Amino acid sequence: MRNPKLDLSALVRLQRRRRDAASQTATGAGGGNALSEITGFGSNPGALRMFAHVPADLPRGAPLVVALHGCTQNAAAYDQGCGWSAMADRLGFAVLLPEQQRANNSSLCFNWFEPGDTARGAGEALSIRQMIAQMLETHAIDPARVFVTGLSAGGAMTAVMLATYPETFAGGAIIAGLPFGAAGSVMEALGAMSRIAALPAATRGQAVRAASPHRGPWPRVSVWHGEADTTVGSDNAGESVKQWLNLHGLDGAKPVREPGGPGHTHLTWRGADGVARVESHSIAGMAHGVPLRPGQGEGLAGAAGAYMLDVGVSSTHQILGFWGIDTAGAAEGAPAPRAARGDAGPVPTPESARPAAPGPAQPAAPEVILARRPAAGSATQGPVTREPAPADASSGAFPGFPGGFPGTFPGGTSNPFGASFQNPFAGAAGEAAQGGAKAPPPGGPGDIIVRALRAAGLMGTGRE
Repeated sequence: MRNPKLDLSALVRLQRRRRDAASQTATGAGGGNALSEITGFGSNPGALRMFAHVPADLPRGAPLVVALHGCTQNAAAYDQGCGWSAMADRLGFAVLLPEQQRANNSSLCFNWFEPGDTARGAGEALSIRQMIAQMLETHAIDPARVFVTGLSAGGAMTAVMLATYPETFAGGAIIAGLPFGAAGSVMEALGAMSRIAALPAATRGQAVRAASPHRGPWPRVSVWHGEADTTVGSDNAGESVKQWLNLHGLDGAKPVREPGGPGHTHLTWRGADGVARVESHSIAGMAHGVPLRPGQGEGLAGAAGAYMLDVGVSSTHQILGFWGIDTAGAAEGAPAPRAARGDAGPVPTPESARPAAPGPAQPAAPEVILARRPAAGSATQGPVTREPAPADASSGAFPGFPGGFPGTFPGGTSNPFGASFQNPFAGAAGEAAQGGAKAPPPGGPGDIIVRALRAAGLMGTGRE
């Protein structure tokens, strides 16, 4: 009997079959992919992809939720993990899921730290705004009920959208993200993720005021963070809250502690009318990810997985409730009636829409930044920082670095790159990252990484 040897092409085919099976598991819980891809929505200067889910018979004047995935994730995986499309079918709202492309960022992170992608009228921020305009026109969405949320890099990009287009959004929810203006480069992003500077509330607020000509009213904002998050430090949540309290004129206001389960601290800050303008949720013991109470029954949503964390708290339900989208009866699956707000005008047919191809499973860490978009005319990707290699990369390790990073850095700081990122100090002979370690080639990727880490205070000189 023949015993054929596996060649490279056979291995590739095997890997593709495994990915297909994994993607069916990730997106097929109850009936296939809920998302459709839409093209032709504008000039798309950020080169993003647009996916959406619109429930059948969606009434005029329904809300829109914009959901931004984290690094290494795609739109379908994030949607299924959080349960956004399932909740949209139950409650009667539309969902827009922008998706990053690997040509823009090799770890599929939104470029929340790049000035060219975080300014009004430019880059990825403008692409997302164009997608929203397409949804408003095509589906007669209520323009006064547009909301945005996201995880990690998507959480930071949520802050970007709220700051650059505040007139577009009634509310937002930042999950394990950072405040707007936290970084304008890779090096600054590293520092902010680890130990963000505690700035005056007025300074945080001014960053948002400078991002657009808008002067209020401001979106209502919900901020979520795990207290055990070592990817994006939980101090970022406090800076985000501070930023939006300043914008709402609530700098000196005392918060109200709302009921919450064990380890769940929920604070709200209310305006003179008694409406909560800003809220924060802190989850004790929770690492980096979206807080979930997964399942399909009452008070349940989404599916647990990598960075989709079953902590007994459904952030999906609570965010919708904060925004004023009634979640009562969500378990029954019947869309809640939504009254149209005025004449929304004709409903044109999208220029191009097709079912989204199921994406691969996303087990790798959705950390916040990896690589900048290559400069115009450049054939090489920018410096790799702060990210494990993508799960589907041809190699499980960063090129040129034969050893893995230690579990902690000097002072006990957790390895911010993840276990798959390799140690630029470890030579082929297994030299430790200490006094006798060899330095990476000057000017190479390793040198850039090490200098960025040292500047951010995440790595010593190697001779401590």
